Amino acid sequence: MTEHVDVTPAAVPEGPLVVIGETLIDVVPAGDDGDGGDGGARELPGGSPANVAVTLGRLGRGPVLVTSLADDERGAAAWDWLEASDVRVVAQPPATGRTSTAAVRLADDGSATYDFDLTWDLAPETVARATAGARPAVVHAGSIATVLEPGADAVEQALRGARGRALVTFDPNARPAITPDVARVLPRVERLVGLSDVVKVSEEDLAWYHPGADPVETARAWAASGPVLVVVTRGGDGSVLVRGDDVVTVPGVPVTVADTIGAGDTYMGALVDALVSLGVHGPEARSVLAVLSVAELRRAASWAASAAAITVSRPGADPPTHAELHAVAQAPAG
Repeated sequence: MTEHVDVTPAAVPEGPLVVIGETLIDVVPAGDDGDGGDGGARELPGGSPANVAVTLGRLGRGPVLVTSLADDERGAAAWDWLEASDVRVVAQPPATGRTSTAAVRLADDGSATYDFDLTWDLAPETVARATAGARPAVVHAGSIATVLEPGADAVEQALRGARGRALVTFDPNARPAITPDVARVLPRVERLVGLSDVVKVSEEDLAWYHPGADPVETARAWAASGPVLVVVTRGGDGSVLVRGDDVVTVPGVPVTVADTIGAGDTYMGALVDALVSLGVHGPEARSVLAVLSVAELRRAASWAASAAAITVSRPGADPPTHAELHAVAQAPAG
């Protein structure tokens, strides 16, 4: 049985959980239409940070998403999708006047790759609107928004400002199709790693940032640069958590995969949810995280893995609600 992380009243933070990053429309192949032909495509709202926000919203955290959306049909669809999951949206219109898209290509095993039509020109003033009058409990950023100019500067400024005032979390989520020159983006990524308290990164992404290096050793190096906790996800093989001298291996959750869209984002959002439940938020986040027991870290990662397993079991980025995740987490193994 995956261990459940209970949310107690004392674990509910006073300030908002703020997520910063792109929202886009995934254009997903619909498959065979039943007559031997192409079934066309479905348009599904997504984007890594938006998926994290939706995960947090469905888990009852009521996050704020700072993003970019145009006043067009796709932007309206994305806005509706976010608000339906209890996400408060603070959006800046992109200079292009159109909501960003990602054309999804699915391999036979359900893994996804993307071709993007995206611009990211977030201004610091837009970020400030999200936190006006309230000190955030958590600030999360990740993916394209952290490396694509000109908006990446505003994201870095936001994380730098939140350091020591909130739980700062980061998911590099490499997108070589957008930023193919790893040598150009790596210095910024590693600056953001150093500003963060928790970093979640996939084994695949680490292989792109540091080809040929052992992922756990890279995680150790990253942890030494600033984060209290670095989590390396390995898909169905589970995850490895690195915190100081602690190296904790957590198994994956067996599941039949529909596709992997949004899996890592769901893991990230559920991990933040679990850590907040354990009191890791606000100015004391680093000190509380540093003294969590290994058993607590393991429970948090198991909660996140169960959430990701639900997402990959159904098409598209469709994170679970708290009720769905609680039911799975409490179900007997097998």
